[in-house]
Amino acid sequence: MAKPKKNRPANTIALNKKVRHDYFIEERLEAGIALQGWEVKSLRAGRIQLSESYVVLKGGEIWLIGAHITALPTASTHISPEPVRTRKLLLHQSEIGHLTGAVERRGYTLVPTAMYWKQGRAKLEIGLVKGKKKYDKRAAEKDRDWAREKERLFKKEVS
Repeated sequence: MAKPKKNRPANTIALNKKVRHDYFIEERLEAGIALQGWEVKSLRAGRIQLSESYVVLKGGEIWLIGAHITALPTASTHISPEPVRTRKLLLHQSEIGHLTGAVERRGYTLVPTAMYWKQGRAKLEIGLVKGKKKYDKRAAEKDRDWAREKERLFKKEVS
């Protein structure tokens, strides 16, 4: 029998699960995102993919590149939607300065980790991350397997 998926909170639009596998997440920040009307309707329908996207600093601004928002056929009749366009992220200047320092001086990377609704507005959670090596990924998988095995053993003892 298939294992049921964990229920996400009602306000979650999309998660980027690949980030936790490929990177160590050092810090998380919440950013607003500049969207067009058809994109908001598509987000409400859950038609977004963050797995191939990344965040870039250009000219003192932060941009989301590679996020794929599929247009609804009924919402985009009068325009020609571009599903993978570059979208501007909205942060305070001090936050942008902090991220710029971390990326340029300390070698971190910016990656979108989740998108969710907050007070009717779409927010993007950005992770300040460092890449994992292959042996780090194996160690994390080994720890996860051991934790699962421990749970099974304790469950047998209690029963």
